[in-house]
Amino acid sequence: MAKTRLVTTAALAAVIAAAAAPQISAQSAAHRHIGHVADMWRDTPDQVGLLVAAQMEAEVAAQHAGLAAGSGDLAGIQRHIVHVLHAIDPTTSERGPGKGYGLTRAASGAAQHIGLAAESEDASNAVKTHANHVGTSARNVVTWAEAIVEKAGMVASASDMESAKAMADEIAAMTQAILSGMDADGNGRVGWQEGEGGLEQAATHLRLMKEAEGLG
Repeated sequence: MAKTRLVTTAALAAVIAAAAAPQISAQSAAHRHIGHVADMWRDTPDQVGLLVAAQMEAEVAAQHAGLAAGSGDLAGIQRHIVHVLHAIDPTTSERGPGKGYGLTRAASGAAQHIGLAAESEDASNAVKTHANHVGTSARNVVTWAEAIVEKAGMVASASDMESAKAMADEIAAMTQAILSGMDADGNGRVGWQEGEGGLEQAATHLRLMKEAEGLG
């Protein structure tokens, strides 16, 4: 009897495995990379998607950039600018209010994986089109983040309130561009194009891509 139960259990396991196999292989390579950007990546905080991780860090950076710009003394400006830096690149300081992953790293990863989705052999036209939009916006974010790091270094070494305040204002404006994009060409709207799209535009086109692909 025991032998019969063993055989039956093994047979049942084989049936389950066979039924599961098509579901596992059914997910396309393009869809896997889309998932890395939108839903889950192995080393982000709480394993959220790369674009979600970028959004989390960008919100912290924008909050402290605003506090820096609103500070009434040089020490306050410099303190909050260090917090901005931590959210952008946590290797710049041991501790800070960021999530420990870094905006630049998350946005770069999002651009990379959405590019891999578009380059997959099974990528649809919708994936290829929207991946360009998402990737361009994500790369804009990286460019602005790198500019903030450079300017933040100048704030850290500033010795007068006036120059530090002016640079803090610029950093605050760049963090808002990271979040919401900017109307670089002055046409009254913010697109996904180079120099315009930010995380909001990347998220919009990622959503459109998922809808087109039937991904929940």
